[in-house]
Amino acid sequence: MQKDTYIFALESSCDETAAAVVKNGREVISNVVATQIEIHRQYGGVVPEVAARKHLESINLVVDEAISQANMKFEDMDAIAATEKPGLVGCLLVGVNAAKTLSLVYNKPFIPVNHLKAHVCANYIDTDLKPPFLCLLVSGGHTQLIKVSDYGQEEIIGETMDDSVGEAYDKVARLMGLPYPGGIEVDKLAKSGIGDKHRFKLPKARTSGEFDFSFSGLKTAMLRLIQGLEKEGEELPVHDLCASFQETVSATLFEKALSAAKAYDIKQIALAGGVAANSEIRRKFFDLENQGFKIYAPKMKYCTDNASMVGAAAYFLH
Repeated sequence: MQKDTYIFALESSCDETAAAVVKNGREVISNVVATQIEIHRQYGGVVPEVAARKHLESINLVVDEAISQANMKFEDMDAIAATEKPGLVGCLLVGVNAAKTLSLVYNKPFIPVNHLKAHVCANYIDTDLKPPFLCLLVSGGHTQLIKVSDYGQEEIIGETMDDSVGEAYDKVARLMGLPYPGGIEVDKLAKSGIGDKHRFKLPKARTSGEFDFSFSGLKTAMLRLIQGLEKEGEELPVHDLCASFQETVSATLFEKALSAAKAYDIKQIALAGGVAANSEIRRKFFDLENQGFKIYAPKMKYCTDNASMVGAAAYFLH
């Protein structure tokens, strides 16, 4: 019988301090996240220096809680993993240094993990997903279409030429005076059932690459639309604006991903990243299962930054 592999993982790339114990890359034994959303909300976004200090304050507590919840010891771990890149440098250093210290103290291998690949690997948690598959990675800083041919064998076949989906959501939310994080607020208002998603016709950008994305034009169109409504003295129809914006974004992502899946003859599509928690994006993609596709998306708690996905990535990619 094959021995089980346990990995203790840390994530501190932005504004979540997270630790987890993951078994065989698919089973989460413990998952602890200390979020800083309320702290950064007053600034309208993440302040790197503040985030790094909060990581320092939280890291020991999160590490102790994760190992305690797992009812295990560090001697039981087979490796220690941490997000190495990309992310905010000061924040990354907190997690990497903590992981390397644990690695040295307990004589365990240290595994550095790429944050974006970890988001893709979140789809392995609690599922039977195996490559090949197409992954749409949509997060606060990245938008990519990735062809996953095998574990650790990935090819980016499309990406954003300017703003990521998450950036577009946050900037548009700010234009309407919605609080940070904007993506959650826009989704909440868009799916309320009050807004008309067809009221405002918004542009879908044309890109030189068949599977590339561009959202800066959409953001500018929203700016001009909102300015025009305000100039006329109208009260902003926030629900209609959110619904129309979300419909345009989700349709753009859906159409590009479906086109790529057909071009590469791939029947499995996975969603990844914080924006993969968006209700309309998930609805459009899961409807594809009526057309013979198999769709995967992480549970909500594994879409946003967490250490479980880091543990899964450490197992499958190393």
